[in-house]
Amino acid sequence: MLVQLLSDLPAATVLATEGGADGVVIRAGTAGAEAEITVGGAVTRLRTEAPLQAAIWYRLWLSHDPRTGQAVLGQTALGNASGTTVQAQTAVSEMAPVAAVTFAARDAAEARDHFTGKIEDPLVAAAFVEAWTDPLLAPFADEKLRARWDFSAGIMTDDIADVGPDGLHGKLFNMPARGVVGAAWSGRETCWRHAPSEYAAIHFHADDLDDCGWTPSFTFDVPDEMRSGAYAFHLSCKDGEDWLPFYILPRRGYHRAPVAFLASTFTYQAYANHARGNADAAYKDRVAAWGAYPYNPDDVSAFGHSTYNRHPDGSGISLSSRLRPILTMRPGFLTFNDARGSGLRHYPADTHLLAWLEARGIEFDVVTDEDLDDEGVSLLSPYRVVLTGSHPEYHTERMLDALLAYRDSGGRLCYLGGNGFYWRIARDPARPHLIEIRRAEGGIRAWAAEAGEYYHQLDGALGGLWRRNRRPPQALVGLGFSAQGLFEGTHYRRLPASSDPRYAWIFEGVPEIIGDYGLSGGGAAGFELDRADMRLGTPPDTVILARSEQPPPSFVTVPEELLSHIATVTGESPEALKRAEIIFFEVPGGGAVFAVGSITFCGSLWNGKGFEGPVSRMLENVLRSFAKV
Repeated sequence: MLVQLLSDLPAATVLATEGGADGVVIRAGTAGAEAEITVGGAVTRLRTEAPLQAAIWYRLWLSHDPRTGQAVLGQTALGNASGTTVQAQTAVSEMAPVAAVTFAARDAAEARDHFTGKIEDPLVAAAFVEAWTDPLLAPFADEKLRARWDFSAGIMTDDIADVGPDGLHGKLFNMPARGVVGAAWSGRETCWRHAPSEYAAIHFHADDLDDCGWTPSFTFDVPDEMRSGAYAFHLSCKDGEDWLPFYILPRRGYHRAPVAFLASTFTYQAYANHARGNADAAYKDRVAAWGAYPYNPDDVSAFGHSTYNRHPDGSGISLSSRLRPILTMRPGFLTFNDARGSGLRHYPADTHLLAWLEARGIEFDVVTDEDLDDEGVSLLSPYRVVLTGSHPEYHTERMLDALLAYRDSGGRLCYLGGNGFYWRIARDPARPHLIEIRRAEGGIRAWAAEAGEYYHQLDGALGGLWRRNRRPPQALVGLGFSAQGLFEGTHYRRLPASSDPRYAWIFEGVPEIIGDYGLSGGGAAGFELDRADMRLGTPPDTVILARSEQPPPSFVTVPEELLSHIATVTGESPEALKRAEIIFFEVPGGGAVFAVGSITFCGSLWNGKGFEGPVSRMLENVLRSFAKV
């Protein structure tokens, strides 16, 4: 087989056979290849003791002659014909029949010794091989093959295909990365669909997790009279307690509220179990003092991490499952130790908006990203208004199509966050619990996809920013990501257009300065900021009503707006692009958009005394007008 490590790692299993007392295990790590051969109860171990260098492909092979008992373990680097081999003498005996072959782990029933790295072209042949001069070519005739697994087949699935004579096909578990460049990648094609033979590798990771596979403990039938909203199951036992959140959608075919809150569940899933490295003593003191959710991904890694973290070899986590405990999606989970406010992000932060709706007596339903992707615009059509949360960042093509169709057919859309509609994700209808993100060129990124690995394995489409797919957020909601800083905020100042009689209704009872307070970073315009840009699709009739000012020193302009350290795409100074804008526009079909361009906006619906103040008043003006309530 071909093997590649991406960083220094201890040895782990790359291939193991099972069947009776006999078997073979091949392991690989930075120190080199090693193998165990068990024949008739006797164990023989071999080690090449020749390092495997990171980012270099090696052919590893183990060959055994049952007539003489001679065994050879070898490794040859791609482009280096000399290689390294070691030999050993084993018991002279035929091995027991093989019942199963496992890749990247051993002991299929209770898998262990998981490998992190790429594997390609594993095979079994009835041939004794002492030297393998060309790692990409087999040194024996095709008729000697007994099995050869072609990982370039079925990249969009969890199937692995054997092209050998017996069709010994297999299954993948825990969704390792596919559609990754292999040993034969030429660089002439960057899409695996166009040259699958150059993408014949699978990138396994010891921390991949697709489904915990737990047996259900209870079920819950939603009562007909239970209204749509955000709920949680409270579980308790002698050792502790937990809260499991869930949403109830409106009962189909019955009265619906005029307003729908679109829960950003794909964004929650992309950030699921984000280990930020900030759960220090001060953070834990705040958690204890507030009675906040006590568990943090910094300390609990058993349930996998987020697409903002990395695997043990430094590669980015590109797949996220919801079939696991998600610590960050818990009521009361604190993301930051924020002295100015709540320190909430994503699911907990969006409860600021839901609590405000309850307090202001505005009837609403809840729908989710997953429902929108599954059902399309028909999910939104019954509503006069659709509200986003604070950070609707991750979307599929079907979701953007549905939101655009809703807007252009008379729907009213309130974009109440920042850095929205930014990353393209993939889903597979056969595995709806998964989302995939390839962090391709551009954007503020926690990691960067490797060259040639920009296309999703789940749908074969180009990943990365929607802006790079010619669907920038400005074309949907008028605003797009422009600047980011620490979790802190500033205020907006009304612009002259806000006094125009056509828009004055938005600002009835609202002063010139808006949101110089708040539960999120201390200001309504903070953390991640969006602005209008006609060249990126902001509709020409858009009116800019207010703009943030005095960005904190921590803020920087996003990379996709920078051509150099001083030149920007727009020609403005980098400093000038550090702004959030509040906008309004209407479209010919009767639809309209109100957008605020800031992640921390909803935190300022609370002014320290209650759900009141300029931010609350402005949003209520808009929402009651849009919803006619």
